[in-house]
Amino acid sequence: IEQGNLYNQFKLDEPWDSDNNKKLLAKMPTTFAPPDSQAFKDHETFYQAFVGKGTVFERPGLRYPADIPDGTSNTIMFVEAAKAVPWTKPDDVAFDQGKLLPKVGGLSKGGFMVSLCDASVRFFPLTIKEDNLRTWITRNGGEVNEDPDK
Repeated sequence: IEQGNLYNQFKLDEPWDSDNNKKLLAKMPTTFAPPDSQAFKDHETFYQAFVGKGTVFERPGLRYPADIPDGTSNTIMFVEAAKAVPWTKPDDVAFDQGKLLPKVGGLSKGGFMVSLCDASVRFFPLTIKEDNLRTWITRNGGEVNEDPDK
């Protein structure tokens, strides 16, 4: 997102909340939170990744797009989570296929925003069926995604 200079200031060999890296919280790009929200003032973001088995962030080393056989336009990369976290903290939305889905949607009325792996952004209603949302979260389930509005 054209933030190479900011990225180069991070010390990746240190924790996200080290003295050096904590100074960078105040430099949060506006992309990560709506400018009028309290989260932006607190340097927090609602935009997080689903992590866990079957997700795009299942493990390091996944290849793009080869390891997304369900298709980049059918797979969620980032989601508007229910709670904000410090934008530099590696705290994402845990996904486990055998458990209830975590809460999503913290900003948008009646739904939540997602960024798909093809870089498109879509609005999903809070009324989306859980089974349908699972097909959008997984990268390799082989399911056919239904329209989220159904």
